[in-house]
Amino acid sequence: MTQNLKLFSAEIRLATCKMLLHRGFGHLGGSLSIVETLSVLFGEVMNVRPTEPSWRDRDFFVLSKGHAAPAYYSTLALKGYFPMEMLDTLNDNGTNLPSHPDRLKVPGVDTTTGSLGQGISMAVGIAKSFKISKKDNRVFCIVGDGECNEGQVWEAFQFAAHSKLNNLIIFIDENLKQLDGFTTEILNPFDLKEKAAAFGLYAVRADGSNEKEILDAINECKEKDTTGCIILSTVKGQGIKYFEDMMSNHHVKLIGESINEMTKAIEELEAKIELMKGKSQ
Repeated sequence: MTQNLKLFSAEIRLATCKMLLHRGFGHLGGSLSIVETLSVLFGEVMNVRPTEPSWRDRDFFVLSKGHAAPAYYSTLALKGYFPMEMLDTLNDNGTNLPSHPDRLKVPGVDTTTGSLGQGISMAVGIAKSFKISKKDNRVFCIVGDGECNEGQVWEAFQFAAHSKLNNLIIFIDENLKQLDGFTTEILNPFDLKEKAAAFGLYAVRADGSNEKEILDAINECKEKDTTGCIILSTVKGQGIKYFEDMMSNHHVKLIGESINEMTKAIEELEAKIELMKGKSQ
């Protein structure tokens, strides 16, 4: 199972890199830092039907940090929600793959997000609605650590804990950076695990590059009677050292050396995937 998830992670990362190279720019850093989490959710955890995106009994996913849409789109395409070729239309005029997820345009997207702080509130509302209607659907939501500057995030956390929404699991992508720089320099978040726990959530930490740790944390949260919150230790640009080391890697314009490095990363990922597929046969 873990090897299958590692392969899925590599495929998501490859598709995301190819899409951004084709487009020439995009939200690279925060997309790559959530690849493994998306792999675990869509590859193992969530109850979904790609051929029936609006299936009423599906689990819901909310990408509150909507700028990480490239990784989300790659995941959906690989799962079969829409053709892989559609990824090359990212941000084109009239595209169905806009910069941020749009539930009216993208098959498989449950909520339109992008205005930071709002996605988590929608996720809480969806989870609450399932409790009211006594449905078994679960809700999973990824929040950015920079996004946690928004007070609305913490209001949503408190309401989720107060309502004992144990059908909701929140992930905080703690890649330590936001648009303008390091989170500790812009508005120190202090210890996110302690803060989440203080707001009533069941909070745990996990290595956001390790599929098994992520899966174990999810299973641990499922056993609790309140909302789970998994703080993911990640790196912006995760999985590609050149982009991990780049200071301004929130939104990257691929020019010059960065094109060569992205091309090299794509070739290495393709070789890695072929090797992994060969070992699995």
